[in-house]
Amino acid sequence: MTHDPRVPHDPRVPALRADGLGRRYSRGWALKDCTFQIPAGRVCALVGPNGAGKSTLLSLAADLLTPTEGAIRVFGEPPAAPAARRSTALLSQDKPLYRGFRVSEILRMGREMNPTWDQAAAERVIEGGNIPLRARVGSLSGGQRTRVALALAFGKRPRLLMLDEPMADLDPLVRHEMGRLLLSEAAAHGTTVLLSSHVVSELADACDFLLVIGSGRVRLAGDIDELRAAHRTAGDGPAPSLEHLLMTYLRDPDLPTVITPAARPEPTGAVA
Repeated sequence: MTHDPRVPHDPRVPALRADGLGRRYSRGWALKDCTFQIPAGRVCALVGPNGAGKSTLLSLAADLLTPTEGAIRVFGEPPAAPAARRSTALLSQDKPLYRGFRVSEILRMGREMNPTWDQAAAERVIEGGNIPLRARVGSLSGGQRTRVALALAFGKRPRLLMLDEPMADLDPLVRHEMGRLLLSEAAAHGTTVLLSSHVVSELADACDFLLVIGSGRVRLAGDIDELRAAHRTAGDGPAPSLEHLLMTYLRDPDLPTVITPAARPEPTGAVA
């Protein structure tokens, strides 16, 4: 068995924790005073309108940006810590890949750069799309390039997998297939997934945790079933669907913030 150099697993330590997190650009605050946590092993939907701060949050967690205020931790470590960086993978919307590389060279790069690389997992994603390993990335369709990018993300075998609108250029059938693959890989390896998407049906089928951001602030955070139960109508009416809950909060920015206990960081051992 090879040595795993990532952050040691402790089920009490959340996969992602933010304390008073803020990020300011010249145009203003993208995130402001965000405090929440995502427990390890959950599949979390990240939802918000365009410009809400979702991509900024993912970039902060991946050490592509630094906070203006507050702090963010990945399995208890700053995102810049080597062990934390080895434990995370981010697939951004632009899916940066070397277009002149062959697919086999992309996978070789992933293998040589990541001590936890899983070649079989990466190849499963490639083979599912019938993509020739000798094909150059620049010759592939948008959907095929998405598969190659997903193969890199899966092959790294991260503990925290962050996906920013990862399947927007895939047709519905392939989206469904990749969603099933994502869930099976996450379940098999206890991977925490943070998935940003505008397709509510995709989120409802895949996710058990929710983080809603609006105007740079946390609006909803926690276990989806608990959030739905907290918004149950008076009497014995059913709990609202995830789609209804999301649409209600996205349409009305004045609704009160709701954070369930699972998404509320413990005051002890607070991040400085």
